[in-house]
Amino acid sequence: MNKLTLETATAERFANLALACIHREYPNKTGHHILTSDQDARPPRELTPAFYGCFDWHSAVHGHWMLARLARLFPEAAFATKARHALAQSLTAENLSREAEYMKADARASFERPYGLAWLLQLAAELTEWNDPAAREFSVALQPLIDIAVRRLETWLPKLSHPVRSGEHTQSAFSLSLMVDYARATSRLEFQSLLESTIRRFYLYDRDCPLAYEPSGEDFLSPCLAEADLLRRLLTGPEFAAWLDSFLPSIPRASSRGDDALWMKPAQPLDPTDGKLGHLDGLNLSRAWMLNGIIGALPADDQRIPSLLRTAEQHARAGLAAVTSERYEGAHWLGTFAVYLLTGSGQRS
Repeated sequence: MNKLTLETATAERFANLALACIHREYPNKTGHHILTSDQDARPPRELTPAFYGCFDWHSAVHGHWMLARLARLFPEAAFATKARHALAQSLTAENLSREAEYMKADARASFERPYGLAWLLQLAAELTEWNDPAAREFSVALQPLIDIAVRRLETWLPKLSHPVRSGEHTQSAFSLSLMVDYARATSRLEFQSLLESTIRRFYLYDRDCPLAYEPSGEDFLSPCLAEADLLRRLLTGPEFAAWLDSFLPSIPRASSRGDDALWMKPAQPLDPTDGKLGHLDGLNLSRAWMLNGIIGALPADDQRIPSLLRTAEQHARAGLAAVTSERYEGAHWLGTFAVYLLTGSGQRS
């Protein structure tokens, strides 16, 4: 796996991105908000008082995840106190109770499904792993909302006839990865069993993923790599190596000739100030951590590892260079992807 590190100064820079947006209400995209009456025509801070900032609900959720993770990993850093205060402002029992009331409405059965709900579960897992009194309070207050999210997913997954193979929020593979990590971290065994059976039903027999068709112009997730990064969570090293042979046969081996970097190059958005076109900056970051996940699951002598390492490094460098506070279009979410990559999130076997 790539030996990426996160220095305190860089962690602070990323934390500041979240601190600048989790309580910034506007601009705000309410694309997932379904109005059921005049009472729903209210500002975001009243509808979802915990997660109303960072342009949209899911970005607010994973902005809180980033602050929790960085405060846990850098408890002595100067920014950690600010992060803890920001979390305490959002994750109150009252705010989260109102979030639960909002989410459980029948008209919102598909609210933020699956991407936002998956990040909510990731936040819960992070709080569970943080040995801190305040984190335990946050976790308790969050639990009713988590239970609603899990019930929504338990109802949805058995009825989902096919995986969603997009490169954006609707993609099922990446969200299932976050869900599996949550279920294992919190020992929700029935939910974990449903997830694993769903993953096998959807993906186990896939072959020849058309990586050459990637990326689409607004992708921030790779359909092919996300699926491989998901399956390595279920299969053992030799099993996964054999599955990968059939699923991504285009990965170069050490014995192959030519420039192995050509098999998958970092994406280059032509206008990163466009919120959708700038998704490609996030794609480079997510590709990097997915490649690292694949590498970590392969046997140590697998001949694909050198090429995978070089490709992961290229994507990491390209993606990290784009994480800046200059453009809110990316600043409200790219820091999360950078932290997910640099802290090795999801890399646990």
